[in-house]
Amino acid sequence: MTAIPPRTENLIDKIDAAHEAAQERPRPHFGASQAGHKCDRWLWLSFRWAVQPEFPGRILRLFRRGHHEEDWIVDDLRAAGVKITHTGDRQHTIEFGCHIGGSVDGIIESGVPEAPKKRHIAEFKTHALKSFTDLKANGVEKSKPVHYWQMQLYMLGTGIDRALYVAVCKNDDELYMERVRFDKASAEALLERCKGIVQADRMPDPISTDPSWYECKFCDAHEFCHDTRLTKHVNCRTCAHATAEESGEWSCARHESTGIPVDFQYEGCSCHVLHPDLVPWEMGENGRSDEAVYIINGKPIRNGDPGEHVYASSEIIANPDALGHEMVEEVRRTFPGAKIVESIEETF
Repeated sequence: MTAIPPRTENLIDKIDAAHEAAQERPRPHFGASQAGHKCDRWLWLSFRWAVQPEFPGRILRLFRRGHHEEDWIVDDLRAAGVKITHTGDRQHTIEFGCHIGGSVDGIIESGVPEAPKKRHIAEFKTHALKSFTDLKANGVEKSKPVHYWQMQLYMLGTGIDRALYVAVCKNDDELYMERVRFDKASAEALLERCKGIVQADRMPDPISTDPSWYECKFCDAHEFCHDTRLTKHVNCRTCAHATAEESGEWSCARHESTGIPVDFQYEGCSCHVLHPDLVPWEMGENGRSDEAVYIINGKPIRNGDPGEHVYASSEIIANPDALGHEMVEEVRRTFPGAKIVESIEETF
């Protein structure tokens, strides 16, 4: 009997790699689904695309499973006699203005046994066993406040004063359901908080300056807040020239324009200047409005449209230690258009 040849490629790794290569870009709006997050700084960094989580393939597959779960929950509700609309690809979208919005998982027209004729917004979530157990013990407001405040905003946006929270335990398919009452004053206060974060030109304070604080330890902004203080991303929203307007548009002071298309925002332009709150360095003297000067390793480094002695934001992020070095400057003079593209091991 011929033996099966040893495995040369890991198919699981290839599947996960395919998911990782197709990760979604950050959402263009400030999502109601995150509005209840406790940390103003995290919300500001997320909306500015300054910190962008990258998930491994396994987690992305989990997200996909949660998305499919929504269809199964809708099927189960309908089988139980609930009339539910605006589900799946036909979700009801809410626009609060000032960049803030979201999509409701569904709108229940009737059929909830405790209030058969009452309309509810529907919110569906999947949970691991530990999370699900805590949810059952403490209820959604205490156990999952982000989910609770998401529903409050959705009720505010739809004018529907009840919500049905449907949770599924991924371990054994147990269901948990809870009706939530609308709290108009609190929802309006939350919306105003979100508008303030969106329109803030400067980065808010963090929830804690202690890197070991439990709410910071597992945050995607932990490295930024407690270590590097340097964004890894160059796009319109990390640029000092950009402003989030109350109208829901982005404006650019450098190009004196308003209404920057979303697709363009993801890449930005060559005139990008790193926002001063997204770098760990002090600003130096500068007489130009189209550039910034940062003091990096004791040297004044010009940041803006790249040219002689002016470094692109991507170069600064790639290797701050190389900036202004004689050899680097000589290479850039000899080869116009040459750029620093990555960090290197050698010490200049």
